[in-house]
Amino acid sequence: MVEINSRKAAIVGCGFVGSASAFALMESHLFTELVLIDADRNRAEGEALDISHGLPFSKPMRIYAGEYQDISDAAVVIVAAGAGQKPGETRLDLVKKNVGIFKSVIPEITKYNRDGILLIVANPVDILTYAAKQLSGFPSNRVFGSGTVLDTARLKYLLGEHLGVDSRTIHAFIIGEHGDSEIAAWSSANVSGVPLHKFCEMRGHFEHDAATERIAEDVKNSAYRIIEKKKATYYGIAMSVRRICEAIVRDEKSILPVSSIQNTPDISDVALSMPAIVGRHGVECTVPIELSDEEKAALKQSADTLKAVIADVL
Repeated sequence: MVEINSRKAAIVGCGFVGSASAFALMESHLFTELVLIDADRNRAEGEALDISHGLPFSKPMRIYAGEYQDISDAAVVIVAAGAGQKPGETRLDLVKKNVGIFKSVIPEITKYNRDGILLIVANPVDILTYAAKQLSGFPSNRVFGSGTVLDTARLKYLLGEHLGVDSRTIHAFIIGEHGDSEIAAWSSANVSGVPLHKFCEMRGHFEHDAATERIAEDVKNSAYRIIEKKKATYYGIAMSVRRICEAIVRDEKSILPVSSIQNTPDISDVALSMPAIVGRHGVECTVPIELSDEEKAALKQSADTLKAVIADVL
């Protein structure tokens, strides 16, 4: 049995998202060893060399291209392998292609590493998180996806711009699918403990329904807009990967809206995003937040949408 190295991570898939995540992790100083794996070995070697050449300006670290057997002691295996989202293509359009890729990738990972955490980043992340759980046989706490961590960051950013305050002081979540059926949980949103609507009025904003609807739509369409303009999104998700890895490596027990297998009376046997406590052992538990009846119904509908896709492909 191989002992897990808490300062080692692996990235499987070195496209835009995987390589940007590798760079973000190099800058984070969380790990001392990072192995990159890609079906195109040259691509992995090129990314490893390019990022390594910046190490004299950072902290000592070993970054290299490897094979699956090199991940045996990695504490976190970040799976970014999969086809990218094309202009005009929804995240769910990707599902069949990427589930097929996972059917070859996940067994290779679990052949060599049975004790690490699988962090799924490829899209559609909720479906692929569920597929990874089924294919790996890992306990649910050690298989989860980046979920709506980025969507939530986009929500905080836009609210910060709208209100003219530091986005880090805003507490609000996007929940459900990382995609078209996602829900902005306005009922529990606040700014440093002040309910959102009350804070809006403090800042001179009174048309709450119009503003929240516009901001929620802007969050939902952010990826589509970026893809239309530059063909891919990768910096935001790379920072999300870094943030999740911080919570794991430092055992922060931070509350993040990661995508994990749900097991509640209303929603079960599906992976979607709810706020969850994340630490060294992965997802400890989900955190129930205040939701309106309308938001609860939308969350259930989001779960049903994902379940329908799962039924078609798994």
